[in-house]
Amino acid sequence: MSAASLVGYSSSGSEDEAEAATTTSPGAGGRPGGPRPSERFPVPESVLNMFPGLEEGPQDDSAKHGGRVRSFPHERGNWATHVYIPYAAREEFLDLLDVLLRRAQACVPRLVGMEGFHLSLSHSVVLRHHWILPFVQALKDRLAAFQRFFFTANRVKIYTNQEKTRTFVGLEVTSGHAQLLDLVSEVDRVMEEFDLTTFYQDPSFHISLAWCVGDARVQLEGQCLRELQEIVDEFEDAEVPLRVLTEQVRCKSGNKFFSMPLK
Repeated sequence: MSAASLVGYSSSGSEDEAEAATTTSPGAGGRPGGPRPSERFPVPESVLNMFPGLEEGPQDDSAKHGGRVRSFPHERGNWATHVYIPYAAREEFLDLLDVLLRRAQACVPRLVGMEGFHLSLSHSVVLRHHWILPFVQALKDRLAAFQRFFFTANRVKIYTNQEKTRTFVGLEVTSGHAQLLDLVSEVDRVMEEFDLTTFYQDPSFHISLAWCVGDARVQLEGQCLRELQEIVDEFEDAEVPLRVLTEQVRCKSGNKFFSMPLK
């Protein structure tokens, strides 16, 4: 993983897919007096339009979600899946975020604050629907023995996703790194069991604070980044919200959430 690299994940809007019913044509022998094939009434167009082509998936419209582009195309039955540590923001954290965001927007006006906060333990990967519960159970088995622990995230850093289509302002972890690596090691084992992509070899664990479309590293790094770090260092209440107790690991697959509490 490069110094400014983050895989952006996008939740899939997949719903449970019902199996399509198959229609069969009647045999050559119809009932006496029935219409011959050439005389059968045509099926009304209104009925034909009730069953659109099954091969057509939903069309992605980036305008509906802030210009974001999927890291992988949507396919029926595929569920975008992500493993992470949730962070419930306190008032002090939101106060700090407000100050940071105003300064960062002076450099890149299109930046917007994140609506929720987390620390990633995996890439966003694709699971078929019938593998979701076995995948979650494997995670629970692997993480069952883990103890709760604290980590601190107080170093401002700029990231992009792999495609360089989104830029993030994040707080990088400065303590608790070893415990996070242990968690990733177990998550990676589950990924390998399901033939999925494992996490970065040398991950930069962080909590994303704000994002924008496009590669904005040039505008945010350098003087702007130094000023953002000064805000964090001088913020009087920063020590409390930036020291995080890890109490659970969570898995999001499509619109489903699964929690794995730590001991």
